[in-house]
Amino acid sequence: MAREGWFITLEGGEGSGKTTVMGRLAAYLQNRSMPYLISREPGGIEIAEKIRSIILDPAHTAMDARTEALLYAASRSQHLAERVEPALKEGLIVLCDRFVDSSLVYQGYARGLGIDEVWSINRFAIGSRMPDLTFYLDIEPEVGLARIAANRDREVNRLDLESLAFHHKVREGYQLVAATYPERIVVLDAGRPLHMVEQDIIKTLEDRILKGFI
Repeated sequence: MAREGWFITLEGGEGSGKTTVMGRLAAYLQNRSMPYLISREPGGIEIAEKIRSIILDPAHTAMDARTEALLYAASRSQHLAERVEPALKEGLIVLCDRFVDSSLVYQGYARGLGIDEVWSINRFAIGSRMPDLTFYLDIEPEVGLARIAANRDREVNRLDLESLAFHHKVREGYQLVAATYPERIVVLDAGRPLHMVEQDIIKTLEDRILKGFI
């Protein structure tokens, strides 16, 4: 029986650089002929992408926080069953832009639903599957939002329209969750130049995971 792959997630507030870092990591793995798959949440497969369009539509500002949490969990369950689990069974390294930590932070902490309450929803959605390793790109909200404003190619979604206070709550939530799971979550200063963040991530991957693929 083939060895199961590794599930690696990237987390961070708006404008933290997750998408850019993901591209760099993919290039690193490809250059070393290591089998990998890139995906994202919400989204990654057709059903989840349709849910994503509902969640992030800037016109849906009236969406209730509980509705939002349930939609994220539904998207996550489908994405996991249809894309992530099959790839892991094939022995691939799965790189995913966001996973359950985002829900704990955005809906559980920043929206005030409660981390434990949101975790209970997601525990049903994901079963026992958790990331093997998570990189949290920590950045001051002001810096991240400035990056978004300067990037005309990036989609503007409903979360970008939230208040600065909300984004500060998101950062507080991430710091809380990272402190709760220090063995899984690696905190990186994303305010530094990209190459420095990339170097730290690659070193961690080589130390913890990639030796098994060489």
